[in-house]
Amino acid sequence: MFELKPLSREAIPGALAKVERYRLLNEPFQAESICRDILAIDPTNQTALVMLVLALTDQFDHGISAQEALADVARLESEYERAYYTGIVHERRALAMFRHSDFRSPQAVFALVHQAMECYQEAHSLRRAGNDDSVLRWNACARFLNRTPHLSPARQPEDPVLSE
Repeated sequence: MFELKPLSREAIPGALAKVERYRLLNEPFQAESICRDILAIDPTNQTALVMLVLALTDQFDHGISAQEALADVARLESEYERAYYTGIVHERRALAMFRHSDFRSPQAVFALVHQAMECYQEAHSLRRAGNDDSVLRWNACARFLNRTPHLSPARQPEDPVLSE
């Protein structure tokens, strides 16, 4: 195998700019790779962690696990950001499942979107004044569910009819 070359600390600002550029170019693997290079020399770099989470969620359509993204969310220092980006992970996983129609049931997509909405609600209670990002995400989830009425919560099994 190949040994990775270390990034210099002085290169971090430029590398972060490249991460944004690669995400905009729809090259999330490149963005992920750069984030991992940054985190190899600065493991607590919060900007790189956020961008890594986003780059991973950009790859949900290509088989990246939500668990991997959630593990990186857990490394975020801010309680607000942990709630907000957990919501992002659930929302983007649900949308990837919906796009591919490979989900077991519409209830699975609904459940993930609903989880995302709960995370956004938590983030909203933790936000700084003037930061309504969680409101924007919650509203987007609500609009998605309103436009896709065939998605619904899991139904509880009905009581069996007992007859003689």
